Amino acid sequence: MRELGGWAATAIVVGTMIGTGVFLVPSAMARDAGSVGLVFAAWIAGGLLTLCGALAWAELGAALPEAGGGYAYLKRGFGPVWGFLFGWMNSVVNKPVSIAAIAAGLLRFIGFLIPALGAPIFTWRLSLPFRETSYEFVFTWAQPLAVVAIALITFINYLGVRLGGQVQVVLTVLKIAGVLAIVIFGFALGERGAANFQPLFPESINSGAFSGFLLTLVAALWAYEGWADLTLAGSEVKNPQRTIPRALVGGVALVAGIYLLANFVYFYILPFDAVAQSQHVASDVVERFGGRGAAQWITIAMIISALGTLNSGILTGARAPYALARDGLFFRATASISPRFHTPGTALLFQASLAGALALTGTFDELISMSVFAQWVYYMLTIAALFGLRRKEPNLPRPYRVVGYPWIPAVFISGALALTVNLFIARPERASVGLALMLFGLVFYRRWRKNIAHQ
Repeated sequence: MRELGGWAATAIVVGTMIGTGVFLVPSAMARDAGSVGLVFAAWIAGGLLTLCGALAWAELGAALPEAGGGYAYLKRGFGPVWGFLFGWMNSVVNKPVSIAAIAAGLLRFIGFLIPALGAPIFTWRLSLPFRETSYEFVFTWAQPLAVVAIALITFINYLGVRLGGQVQVVLTVLKIAGVLAIVIFGFALGERGAANFQPLFPESINSGAFSGFLLTLVAALWAYEGWADLTLAGSEVKNPQRTIPRALVGGVALVAGIYLLANFVYFYILPFDAVAQSQHVASDVVERFGGRGAAQWITIAMIISALGTLNSGILTGARAPYALARDGLFFRATASISPRFHTPGTALLFQASLAGALALTGTFDELISMSVFAQWVYYMLTIAALFGLRRKEPNLPRPYRVVGYPWIPAVFISGALALTVNLFIARPERASVGLALMLFGLVFYRRWRKNIAHQ
């Protein structure tokens, strides 16, 4: 049933992207980049790379407005095994990890208001192969509360896609208002320090600076994450041939502009070292020019922002396991639809269970590396399917065609390849876990294919 109109579709794109990232990742970006110039270069490069992906993705979404998004595109472009690998990857790695990271970011915001949430309950130190130092696992009150947040938003989406879409529009308006408030009042009330925007450029351009830039780009791309999620619910979008391209391209462009303005204010108000060391950059900026009370109010707005991203991620994410199970290539129960609310209830529960388990095992910074690696492997493969579809089905109706073909998709694929290879080299632990989970899906694929053949 197509119940998501133009406003709801655009709200899903914008609302999924503007969540925790723009408020939290600038500190990690500053630490990795070492200069203000490289931080802004990463934001601009990430925005352009994301826009290239959105332009190409819009063609796929308009031509094949089906539930499951990339699952349908890869299946048609390269064959069923590739479609399955996407669906499996999105169902057991991409979406659960992303939802867990968003929930962890949400609790970091709440931790600004209630610092006791960050207090450790216990700490484990584990010796791991290929590491000189032991891995330290810290369990705080924030982790189980992140699970509660995931459960609550999942329940709202179980009650109906229309309700989920309406909630998304409201939360998106509130979160954009929160970011713009930081920008407007930051310029109006804040004072630039003499040393702010320094160092503007790195001391030298070498392989270390390039690697640091790519790691900075990882954090920026996490903040841009979610731009393709709308197509996971493509079968529920009204007039998808027009709505999907407009929502994707317009949403990415709007978010990129907002991010650049917000980061300009951060470095306008705070010295570079203060940004790099901050755990709550946006709240610290507001506290600097507006006092503790203003910082608390803007933190509440950021909590609403994170809830909006969590809502849209949960709403769209459950459609991938549902689409797989409908074709007999996933756990059969996830194909069920609630007879009362017409939502994939079991798929929502499955997704929430995985995301909750991941939220218990990792913090925000640990989860985003695994999430970005898995997501961008999938993005790269899906955009490559555009070339396969153009070759295999030249007569497929395409209400929208990507401008600059084949260069725009090729630029995106090249950027995604460089990003994922560098991330695997720089942070192999989480990336290896994500890759192992992706490939493990082939074991289930053989079993489910046999079941289909015997039916």
